[in-house]
Amino acid sequence: MLQELTIDNLAIIEHLTLDFSDQMTVLTGETGAGKSIIIDAVGLLAGNRGSQEFIRHGEEKLHLQGQFTLPDDQRVFALLDDLGIERDDGTLIISREIHRNGRNVIRVNGALINTATLRRIGAHLVDIQGQNDHQQLMQPENHLHMLDQFAADQVKPLLSKYQEAYRRYAKLKATLSRKQADSQQWAQRLDMLRYQVKEISAADLHANEEDELTSERDRLEHFQQINNALQLVVGILNEGEAPVLDQVAQAMNEVQEIAPFDSAYDELSKSLGDAYYSLQDAANAASRQLDMLEFDDGRLEQINERLTIIGDLERKYGDTVEDVLAYYEKIHKELSTMEQTADSDDELKQQLAAVTGELQKLGGELSQVRQKAAHQLNGQVHQQLKELYMDKAIFEVKFHQNESMTFYPDGIDNVEFYIQTNPGESMGPLVKIASGGELSRVMLALKTIFAQHEGVTSIIFDEVDTGVSGRVAQAIADKIKLIAQHSQVLCITHLPQVAAVAQHHFLIQKTVQNNRTTTHVTILHPEERINELARMISGEEITKLSREHAKELLQMAHS
Repeated sequence: MLQELTIDNLAIIEHLTLDFSDQMTVLTGETGAGKSIIIDAVGLLAGNRGSQEFIRHGEEKLHLQGQFTLPDDQRVFALLDDLGIERDDGTLIISREIHRNGRNVIRVNGALINTATLRRIGAHLVDIQGQNDHQQLMQPENHLHMLDQFAADQVKPLLSKYQEAYRRYAKLKATLSRKQADSQQWAQRLDMLRYQVKEISAADLHANEEDELTSERDRLEHFQQINNALQLVVGILNEGEAPVLDQVAQAMNEVQEIAPFDSAYDELSKSLGDAYYSLQDAANAASRQLDMLEFDDGRLEQINERLTIIGDLERKYGDTVEDVLAYYEKIHKELSTMEQTADSDDELKQQLAAVTGELQKLGGELSQVRQKAAHQLNGQVHQQLKELYMDKAIFEVKFHQNESMTFYPDGIDNVEFYIQTNPGESMGPLVKIASGGELSRVMLALKTIFAQHEGVTSIIFDEVDTGVSGRVAQAIADKIKLIAQHSQVLCITHLPQVAAVAQHHFLIQKTVQNNRTTTHVTILHPEERINELARMISGEEITKLSREHAKELLQMAHS
């Protein structure tokens, strides 16, 4: 359940904090006041796609925060545990920032996540049902998914097996087609990959090898210069008639004698001491390096030969050794795949035939489960439509014949919703037969059914009552109120019948201050609700009759 929502700089909303309760909350107001923006905010917290267009004009970012109570669902608990998100108190605090520079920051109980992960979590928290769902209902390609959603427990295991087989089928089919289309090009590619893999593998490259070899080569090529420099350092510091170290030691001893007489002499003594020991360390280091110095003309030749090999490979396969190694990994995988499928066409055809048989079996089993579920869905939709004053309507999930046994990514079924709205009329596709008001009722019927299977704690209806009035509007209101007995419902509506049945009523208004438009929300008390319902009934001019009608609606809703 959504408990609290905070919005900063979203569209025309500058700042807004709303507390929500259980059961049904209705949001009303003039068109353009910002009702849908509030729903957009909830959608963004549930993982909907965000963009810079949402940010209020003149601001650099928008910020949203929502507090949700978790549904009692083991799937949600397992998901949060897998993601390492704390859930001890049964509450989720989701925050999201969208910046103009494209930065998108999402946190759930303090843990940083991405949009895809937020969408996985949000699917268990909020279900937004709006005008887009009318569009989905108008697209037959979505009907199979809706049927699968209804029978998810039975469909998902079989669908997963089918899709795994389908991936193998598609890969084998593409491989065979590619080989048959240009077998010569295939063979040439295979030979080239084998040559390249062999050449790079034989070189036995190692990361950072080129830098190490270059450094060693530079030392060998400048051996004489290095030797002379080290000899000179050792000679100056330790050898000759007046070694520098001896002179510094003499100076250090002399100053040590006068150090007690003045703090300045004491500081000078310490400085000379530091200088002496530093020079002594340098002399010892130079001597060690000189002792280790060794020139190997054969080693220099080996290094140059090795660097030549590396350079040749870099000219062919990448700018650096790391690039060459990355290219090697890529072509090695491609070669392995090609060699695994480099069997004869007959063998590939045998493999394809085997997976085709598996697909036919799994597709048939999946289709049987769907047809059984479709029969159940038909009955449940009829019951819901009856309660929405479409008792004469006949709803059917129709399976189109797949005579060519075409395999699709989701099975072998072509499914479309059909309806007969009135006796004596022909049954036809829902998208061609149903009017706007009928579509609203069919969608609400489906949502009422699906809500029992989804287990989400918050359902949002965004003007799902478009195109209806009279007793149908009252039936829709009663249906939404019934859903609110099991889930929190937030509802945007222009129908007074729907607004009257809500337990909580928010009035959304916009005002202009300092040439900027801002949205405000008012929680309406009983008397204020009467005025708002009267406005919804009669328009801007509230009459005595419209107020009486509003009072009657509220009394009926609570009786």
